[in-house]
Amino acid sequence: MSRLSLDFSNLKSFVSEKDLESILANIGSCHEMLEKGHGPGSDFLGWRKPGISESVRAEIEEVARSLRKQCEIFIVVGIGGSYIGAQAGRTFLKSSFPNNIGKEGSPEIYFSGHNISSDYHADLLQLIEGRDICVNVISKSGTTTEPAIAFRLLKEQIEKKYGSKQAKERIVVTTDSSKGALNQLANEYGYRKFVIPDDMGGRFSVLSPVGLLPMAVSGVDIGEVMAGAVRGEELYSRPSVMDNEAYRYAGFRHLLYQKGWTTEILATFQPALHHFAEWWKQLAGESEGKDLKGIFPASVEFTTDLHSMGQWIQDGRRTIFETFLLVEKSMRNLKIPASQNDADGLNYLAGKTLDHVNNKAYEGTALAHTEGGVPNLSITIKDRSPESLGQLFYFFERAVAMTGYLNGVNPFDQPGVEFYKSNMFKLLNKPGY
Repeated sequence: MSRLSLDFSNLKSFVSEKDLESILANIGSCHEMLEKGHGPGSDFLGWRKPGISESVRAEIEEVARSLRKQCEIFIVVGIGGSYIGAQAGRTFLKSSFPNNIGKEGSPEIYFSGHNISSDYHADLLQLIEGRDICVNVISKSGTTTEPAIAFRLLKEQIEKKYGSKQAKERIVVTTDSSKGALNQLANEYGYRKFVIPDDMGGRFSVLSPVGLLPMAVSGVDIGEVMAGAVRGEELYSRPSVMDNEAYRYAGFRHLLYQKGWTTEILATFQPALHHFAEWWKQLAGESEGKDLKGIFPASVEFTTDLHSMGQWIQDGRRTIFETFLLVEKSMRNLKIPASQNDADGLNYLAGKTLDHVNNKAYEGTALAHTEGGVPNLSITIKDRSPESLGQLFYFFERAVAMTGYLNGVNPFDQPGVEFYKSNMFKLLNKPGY
């Protein structure tokens, strides 16, 4: 059973089923490239078959249990796909205020190495002072500037506090199987190590130890996440667009882009989806934006942003389309109480749940934006469960890969990322630059 449902009805005035039929052959060719590995970037298709061995899963869960017992604070060091998937999973599945130590038996979790801010890292070092800490540093090479700086700072603190012998029990690395500075460091110091698969790029690695270990430390059942992803593969690897909603979504995205709607806004109505939207932006942006092509991915959180960005969406330039990402069932329901004097005028909602009001806000927004000339579609997730999360991760991975191929780019490289690094290294007088 699918834990996702899609509604394309609000696209009818903008793109049609007939339009979709015109690119079916192209979608079929792109599907062949994905399945047979004949397309650009075919060395990085490991994400297509989600799954980890029983031994790796058992090791992740064992290390996670050990870390949960050892530390009050767990820090994930990484940038891009090396951290945002884990953060997305944690906020999707856990409390809105997860850093409440002891409540769920898991440590506070913070993220580092995704910026070079003095204030951010000084604040983090101050936060961990006097606390028991553990670190998971994630990098294929170990030389990416942002996480390498953060790890150097944290490693120094851990060794100073615990000594080198105990420090190695508090540091876990996730890196290349056989090469790179971080792999060498793990071998030299005896750190516990997990492997980033060679055939998987960072932004497609959330369903590997990259994302699974931090999620397991936060108390997530990673077996259920993977079960959802496997179900996603069954549903979204089908060749027929009529049987594959990931391909229908990709096809409509491509058609809208061709007609001039060049920005896609992922609009959510749940704060729990904030970091998932950040993960999606990295996945789509780094996969599709190249060769002077690509849909620009943005996100908004409604109803909050209806009081700001909502004005632009409703009345601004007609270059955007929206994908509403909805949750069918919240973890808990709250009802609006009655008030004797009704001073705030809300008694007409007394007894209604917040979900009911939130859903009407979505329906009103979708209608207003459709009437205002903004194409939109909706993706509804059954619930905030690990299975739903795993399926949702896979859905977007498959859809974004398809959209990249439809647009004639390699969805699995990121040559543009290197330009800022090269300039920065020259300005810093790095040897060799």
